[in-house]
Amino acid sequence: MTPFPPPPLHIGPCVIDPPLLQAPLAGFTNYAWRQIVRRFGGVGLPATEMLSARGFIYQNVRNGQLPERLWGVKGEPRPLAVQIWDNDPDTLAAVGRRLAEELQVSVIDLNFGCPVRDVSEKAESGSYLLRDPERVGAIVRRVAAACAPVPVTAKIRLGCTRDTINAIDVAQAVESAGGAAVTVHGRTAEQIFRGQADWDQIARIKPHLVRMPLVGNGDLTTPQSVVEAFRRFGVDGVMIGRAALGRPWLFSQATAALRGEVVPADPPLAQQRQLLLDHHRLVVEQFGPVRGTMLMRSYACCYAQGRAGVRQFRSRISHAATPEDFVAAVAEEFPQEPST
Repeated sequence: MTPFPPPPLHIGPCVIDPPLLQAPLAGFTNYAWRQIVRRFGGVGLPATEMLSARGFIYQNVRNGQLPERLWGVKGEPRPLAVQIWDNDPDTLAAVGRRLAEELQVSVIDLNFGCPVRDVSEKAESGSYLLRDPERVGAIVRRVAAACAPVPVTAKIRLGCTRDTINAIDVAQAVESAGGAAVTVHGRTAEQIFRGQADWDQIARIKPHLVRMPLVGNGDLTTPQSVVEAFRRFGVDGVMIGRAALGRPWLFSQATAALRGEVVPADPPLAQQRQLLLDHHRLVVEQFGPVRGTMLMRSYACCYAQGRAGVRQFRSRISHAATPEDFVAAVAEEFPQEPST
């Protein structure tokens, strides 16, 4: 049983305290968003967006530049994880080594869980590789050897389908190959994000691991759900994903709950509105005024989710094409505090 409050998580030489990890989410967890999350605190290990190893090499050979998804990484505070995907051990090892040596990232995470068709079926990577635990182990072994002493971890799902759940076998393959930790999302690849995450299945993995920590992921939407994950399921750490996109303060709330402290209230809507504008400014700095504004549409909908008047706000923000459009939409349509 995990001690409570949970101790820091050790991933190789990297100490994760609190043991809360931020999930890498393609299209969302860019440098600007990580800055917003760090503003509130509570994240033990932030992560970049998922990065194609093959794309890294192609772009670097073509123009000598790092991929856009690594923008800001060089000067960013540590610890920091970078997640990469592919199905070729040599390609992953080459990219992992460069991340470890040139960018000195804290953790290199291998994605074996992405269910998106372009990654899993077309590229035979991500969750496709769950079908073959030995192949997963071979990839981890090759990358871990190339990146040492920087730790290499793996992100997996329960299996490809409910009938082929094999997370125990995959996790053991990761550990035997020198993996420093495994994160398990409590759904199958077939489910994508439908249904509920099965934390009982995640918990079943723990007794089969000898030294490697287990991180649980899926449906952690409140500070209380984070506390329950540690208390009930014996994980060593948890990873929070989609729920934090519009509530970047969730990590600090969860940390307070784990420590038995008073959980801070959500910021008032006026502060959330200003936070959204600050976020927009940071994204525009990275991507430029037009593209940055278009990217912020999805974030804005996350910030407003569950609020009264969200439908009208979504309709207005979805047509914002310039920074001026975005600022005006937020000022005029972002949900207001209810009148008393």
